[in-house]
Amino acid sequence: MTGTGAKAAVAWLASVAPDPGRCRREWERNPHGMALLPAGKRWDVLIVPGELGHPTLDVLTRLLDSPGPVLADFGDSRMGFLVPPGTAARWSGTGIRGVGEGAWIVVPRPGAVVGGVRWLIPPDGSGTLTDAALLELALHEAAAARGVRGDGR
Repeated sequence: MTGTGAKAAVAWLASVAPDPGRCRREWERNPHGMALLPAGKRWDVLIVPGELGHPTLDVLTRLLDSPGPVLADFGDSRMGFLVPPGTAARWSGTGIRGVGEGAWIVVPRPGAVVGGVRWLIPPDGSGTLTDAALLELALHEAAAARGVRGDGR
């Protein structure tokens, strides 16, 4: 990620913090740091098990030049797809957790390599998110390709 892209991404992410300036300053002081940011303002997060998330991301990247931001936890056991606000409240899917209004997520600084939670696809600062309907189709395609049953096995 370029310096300008990283700055725009930091500004976009920090804009939801209770004190955006403080969040940006903290990331400047510790570029390998994390921030706890509220979901439901500019994005919700759909958390998908890694064994389904990676094939889903493969499907999305075949369909789109630039899918929305995607987080992964340590060991890639879970992935978080940033989707439009309100999606988590409407989402119904076995094994997929929606994080929306009233919840907070741990977010690493874009452009940094941080142990634990990291960006697989960092935000670009433009507000691009993954369309929830397209994500659902990609999840179905990935699950079908893997032979996953409706109960997640």
